[in-house]
Amino acid sequence: MKLNAFFQSSKERSMASIPIWILLALLISLAVQIIWHKYQPVPVAKVTQLSSPPSEAILNAISFGDPVAFSKLSMLWLQAHDNQPGVSIPFRQLDYEVLTQWLSVILALDPKAHYPLLSAARVFAQVPDAEKQRKMLTFVEHEFYKAPNKRWQWLAHAAFVAKHRLKDQKLALKFAKALADHATGEQVPNWAKQMQIFLLEDMGELDAAKILLGGLLESGQIKDPHEQQFLHQRLQELEDKSASSF
Repeated sequence: MKLNAFFQSSKERSMASIPIWILLALLISLAVQIIWHKYQPVPVAKVTQLSSPPSEAILNAISFGDPVAFSKLSMLWLQAHDNQPGVSIPFRQLDYEVLTQWLSVILALDPKAHYPLLSAARVFAQVPDAEKQRKMLTFVEHEFYKAPNKRWQWLAHAAFVAKHRLKDQKLALKFAKALADHATGEQVPNWAKQMQIFLLEDMGELDAAKILLGGLLESGQIKDPHEQQFLHQRLQELEDKSASSF
């Protein structure tokens, strides 16, 4: 009983012995902190813009002798750049000039890769911005010429985007002509080589389409009898359309 009374008395003496100005200072400090936190602005996530890539030589140097693996990692990082902590950036807000530079250098690290071209033609070219779509399609065309028989499918897709999304038949025809002239390997399907013929037909250039189709049949390049029959039928349809237009 005496022991409890002693401790109670000690606590009372301890509180009573604290100067009043110290207690006031503590209370003021607490109030200032509460007010300060209340009026702080809400944290806003900041967008980090895509910066220009290092040179191919520098990227090769930091790839530790494995440029192919480094190319894949760089491509994954690039495609994930739109998702940053606290913010999601629409692709259309990216700097497509810098984006093209990254795609070029990543592809240079691994020339056999298809992912950079796939991303250009089927991901980054889907933004609702005609200028940026054209930039991606032009990139695909530029890279196509470096290995036409291996990269033909991406230029074929670029022709599809140009025709159906951009509504630019002339650009689509340009890509299709490049396919016919440069993607001549046996591994390239005939429909890709013949794309320009059907685009010419869609554009009403029936005479040009007939000339190309007739020349293709006479060249002997088409070996499959069913495909020959189909193309002869298409040629006859072009002849009929041409005759009915007069």
